[in-house]
Amino acid sequence: MEKRKIDGVELYLAHPLTLFQEWIGQTEALEQLLACWLTLSETDQPLTPRIIGVPGLGKTTLAIAAAKKREQEIYIMQCTADTRPEDLLVTPVLGQNAKIKYHASPLVSAMLKGGVVILDEGNRMSEKSWASLASLLDDRRMVESIIAGITIPATSDFRCVVTMNDDSSTYEIPDYIMSRLQPAIELDFPDKEDELQILQYNLPECPDELLDICIGYLQQAHDLDLPFSIRDGLNIIRYSQRLRTITKSDWVANFNQAVTQILGEEALDLDKLARQKEAEGDSFQRMQMGNFFFEEDDPLNPDNMR
Repeated sequence: MEKRKIDGVELYLAHPLTLFQEWIGQTEALEQLLACWLTLSETDQPLTPRIIGVPGLGKTTLAIAAAKKREQEIYIMQCTADTRPEDLLVTPVLGQNAKIKYHASPLVSAMLKGGVVILDEGNRMSEKSWASLASLLDDRRMVESIIAGITIPATSDFRCVVTMNDDSSTYEIPDYIMSRLQPAIELDFPDKEDELQILQYNLPECPDELLDICIGYLQQAHDLDLPFSIRDGLNIIRYSQRLRTITKSDWVANFNQAVTQILGEEALDLDKLARQKEAEGDSFQRMQMGNFFFEEDDPLNPDNMR
């Protein structure tokens, strides 16, 4: 495990991710992210943008592809409501002989090694955790670890991006943090040609008939402004292929069964679902598993346990 010493404190660094995901379509979004990370002079500072969109659009994939374009190491911090400031920075771990070892988070590791960190689903994180990053997201470009008792500066090559899901299960980020996460890069649903290429790239063995069924379904959902994404399509196709192996049914029957179990029975009738959304307005939410087994106000409904 790689180590760095700061003010006499030894930090054990996190490992970067060794993965690559090609970005297909929506080249403007990739260009915008790369532009945010440019510096135009020695004293210029890169921007920390936020990528916004419904779940499953490929926000993290976009950030990974941009980091690979820059040939930088990639680190991901998965943000949750339980993420603490020490989780974001430095965590003490009791080692052999009761000696404390300080482990740097993926964020701090990226700062020290000049990598790219993706703060994934950042608007699931509390204000207390965001406050610990305020000095990193402005011209100071440093963080203070109270636990380790050190100040950690970011190298000039360090870059950061925040992904944010556009759904109801997230926090509102305070203005003083939001003003640092600029600009906003908004992802929309891909068009038919791009969506087909994405499915083919991820599922090269998928039969054309099943691809056509899925593309038709997703494009209809997009036209009706329903929040079903390419990730939903990938999951539906994967399950449909497995059902076909067992049941020997036709692709339409397998596809409908997969939609029912993954998105809910209501998702079989997209026109009806769109009318429901229009009638309910802003109160309409992306369907969750809890909606199918519990009443909305049931305390055992998982959607009420956030």
